[in-house]
Amino acid sequence: MTAPGEQRAAGGARGHRAVVPDAPGRVPHAAPEAGPVSVAPRPSPVFVAAVEQAGGTVVPLGDETRGLVWLSYSDPAGLEAALAAHPRISWVQLPYAGVDAFADVLARHAGSVTPLWTSAKGAFAEPVAEHALMLTLSLLRVVPSRVQATSWQREQRGISLYGRDVVIVGAGGIALELMRLLEPFEVSVTIVRRGDAPVVGAARTVTADRLDEVLPTADVVVLAAASTPETARLLDARRLALLRPSAVLVNVARGDLVDTEALVEALRHERLWGAGLDVTAPEPLPDGHPLWGDPRVLITPHQADTPEMTAPLLAERIRHNVRAFLGDGAFVGVVDPARGY
Repeated sequence: MTAPGEQRAAGGARGHRAVVPDAPGRVPHAAPEAGPVSVAPRPSPVFVAAVEQAGGTVVPLGDETRGLVWLSYSDPAGLEAALAAHPRISWVQLPYAGVDAFADVLARHAGSVTPLWTSAKGAFAEPVAEHALMLTLSLLRVVPSRVQATSWQREQRGISLYGRDVVIVGAGGIALELMRLLEPFEVSVTIVRRGDAPVVGAARTVTADRLDEVLPTADVVVLAAASTPETARLLDARRLALLRPSAVLVNVARGDLVDTEALVEALRHERLWGAGLDVTAPEPLPDGHPLWGDPRVLITPHQADTPEMTAPLLAERIRHNVRAFLGDGAFVGVVDPARGY
């Protein structure tokens, strides 16, 4: 039987499923007013069906809308306008795990108990963690240099992942799934997170203010944290200098967690073994940027997950939260507007 959130692909393959970092729980204030749900700004049959499969009634965005599934990451102004025009909307489901594009909208609603905000955090963890592992192995085995080569490279280079010290910044679904994928390599994982609650499976858990302590011994650093004012340029020139020349950096979070100019300098002077970036600052990375063509760098165009991978996962998140909206209140992926994640 297929588990909740699990999608069966053609040929019986398991497909991806959501990785929820904490158990669903009731919201810490009055439950949102249940009622019809709108899917906007452009309804998608897949997500309309998800609402209906969970027992919801789908209506065009209007005065009777009480729940809103907002599918556009690039139109925060449209979402703000919808909320202003329809103030009785009491729950909003956002489309991605990261909500930084909606930071201004969330900030304006930080002092209000409505609407309740939920995101897709945890829903896309499996494909993103899979991508992070691919980037890590590729860097350690100098794949960027090998791919760029036009003649036989005789220099013996490459690092094994087995038994290495891995630092993961973030403690959400991506971190949990990446730890699971890393288990066969018998690595020692350090989780860096905002709070000090231990993460099951990690050798140690430290708070973000102790990041400097763990960087000098790291063989692999994976960024999987939310983009907030506190995490902007988290890895700047000073912190990049704490890493060993044999360390690799992987970023599957947001580009602004890394000081790009400082990263270019570190790579140019061979102070890092390599960098794997699914996200960059700026994004898209301009043509001719020094990171393009660097034999120590592997760049993917923010495609750690693709629509084919995420659509069934987002649909399952919508089904779950519509059921919570209509009755049990056990929402998943609740966003704190004040913190911005």
